[in-house]
Amino acid sequence: MKSKFHKLSKNTTTVSKKVILFSILLIAIACQKKETTLPSQTKWVQDDHSFAQPNKAVAKHLDLDIKVDFDTQTLSGKASWTIENNAKGNEIIFDENTLNITKVTLGDDEKETQFQLGDSVEFHGRPIHITIQPTTTKVNIYYNTTKKSVALQWLTPEQTADKKKPFLFSQGESIWSRTWLPCQDSPGIRFTYNAKVTVPKDLMAVMSAVNPQQKNDTGIYTFQQDKPIPSYLMAIAVGDIQFQSIDHRTGVYAEPSVIKKAAWEFAKLGDMVNAAEKLFGPYRWGRYDVIVLPPSFPYGGMENPNLTFLTPTVLAGDRSLTSLLAHELGHSWSGNLVTNATWDDIWLNEGFTTYVEHRIGEAVFGVKEAKMQDVLSRKVLQDNLTDLGITSPDTRLKVNTTGKNPDDGLSDIPYEKGYAFLQTIEAAVGREKFDAFITAYFKAHSFQSITTEDFVTYYKENLIKGYKALADKIKMEEWIYKPGIPPNIITPISEDFNAIDALQKTWRQTGVKGLSQKITSTNEKQHFIDYLPADITTEEMTAIDKECNFTNGGNFVVRRQWFIQALKHHYKTAYPAIEQFLTTYSRTGSLTPLYKEMAKTPEGKTWANQIFAKVKAGYHATTLEAVQQVLK
Repeated sequence: MKSKFHKLSKNTTTVSKKVILFSILLIAIACQKKETTLPSQTKWVQDDHSFAQPNKAVAKHLDLDIKVDFDTQTLSGKASWTIENNAKGNEIIFDENTLNITKVTLGDDEKETQFQLGDSVEFHGRPIHITIQPTTTKVNIYYNTTKKSVALQWLTPEQTADKKKPFLFSQGESIWSRTWLPCQDSPGIRFTYNAKVTVPKDLMAVMSAVNPQQKNDTGIYTFQQDKPIPSYLMAIAVGDIQFQSIDHRTGVYAEPSVIKKAAWEFAKLGDMVNAAEKLFGPYRWGRYDVIVLPPSFPYGGMENPNLTFLTPTVLAGDRSLTSLLAHELGHSWSGNLVTNATWDDIWLNEGFTTYVEHRIGEAVFGVKEAKMQDVLSRKVLQDNLTDLGITSPDTRLKVNTTGKNPDDGLSDIPYEKGYAFLQTIEAAVGREKFDAFITAYFKAHSFQSITTEDFVTYYKENLIKGYKALADKIKMEEWIYKPGIPPNIITPISEDFNAIDALQKTWRQTGVKGLSQKITSTNEKQHFIDYLPADITTEEMTAIDKECNFTNGGNFVVRRQWFIQALKHHYKTAYPAIEQFLTTYSRTGSLTPLYKEMAKTPEGKTWANQIFAKVKAGYHATTLEAVQQVLK
């Protein structure tokens, strides 16, 4: 899923040339063996966030033909769905939200049929009831989007990095794909797709599929995704985009002024893919590319297949934040390959991916880095528990989102509690055995959507195998179905952070001179900032800032953490930089903590509202809603 308030790490490990060459040889051999058959989803789970009834009639393949119009800020065209009419009935139901459906036809001969829009439900939009025949295999839906589409962000040239041409990107998770595409919008329903996208001739389109690597002179681009994906992973971006290769199967897309910087920043992207494959089995999607989007992108990253969407805040200039890629890459196994069947099961996506992220990070960046990341993870988890309360049902892994927008209240619990749970299993059975289990789990459920209960069954049959002492040691039921944290959680230790803690105890006596030489990595700076004394004075913050230059010289994560402390302790020297920070970016999980801190005092809330009034037009809809909730 979208990366939220995650800690990021520094790339320090060098991979030997022999290992790289050997990996390339193995991959080249593997790529010659094209997958000819893929498993088909046959088990349908009731999803309260979709009107579709896949047990009766389900979409299996999409042929999409759309035109992108920046003048009207709309997409228009035809979505042709190949369907399976399992019940041989006379109706199929799709989801839509704020779309304009103009007509529906059946089959290749395009015989017009009746359709009816049902009642609107908050967050969910409306069902499209389409009349079909028992023998119908294709449904063609003609439509256009409206300016109310939550999934589509239309940017003026001024809102882009180059400030020359407009830009469009989509964000479909969790239930917003139906605002730009009539679909059966449930993570439990998977389909393949082909697309034809017509854009202005001076722009290029990319999607969550096999992508072009250079702009053409027609403005028409075609795409193919031959692996079945859920609707929330449908994605599109259109703009003045260039491509630069990193290795034989990885590369980066970005605006012209950003492309070289991004390619340098992500130089180890291929190493990450190689490391992930060694841990958890082959990468099944062909290419793995990333696109750096304009600053209004609301998340750290979004794991769209073949093409991860990324925030430009990762471009620190020193490769110190590129571990965010490990999370999005990890979704290529957990989330994209094996998907939560409903949003109640989101921990299956995010908990597993956070585990995979940490393992990739350890393999590429080293054990010391991994230990620091573990400590930061536990702090994020503890902060969430404090905010929500340890008895809150929202601290369970298996949650209940019935009647809610599944994005509302999404915390780091599924990420960090899920990760801690999987660490607990690993400690109980040993890493070697757990690696074999998790790799087999990905393979057994590849290109399928599963529930928590499916995982529990697989876990009991393939790992526990009736061994009660092991089950009692892990306490699976407590982790998944009960709030709070079981007592068997692992407490990570970082020697590097212990050294930072020692500095924290002495700097008041010894002075701050020389701190900047002792606190060097992003993780170390974040840990130092997070544990500044509660009674720190403005004079002390001024001295630390002069020594370490946190207000103006830190990367995105360092500045974000420092600004939280600045707001807590009324360090007004940082206020202009904070306002610029809130004005420049639209990364939801990083802006809302600042707004929350500001809103704790009447003076701060007034200031927050003044800033928000000036910048809200440039925020993504997701960020807009989150900040409005904070300030209401």
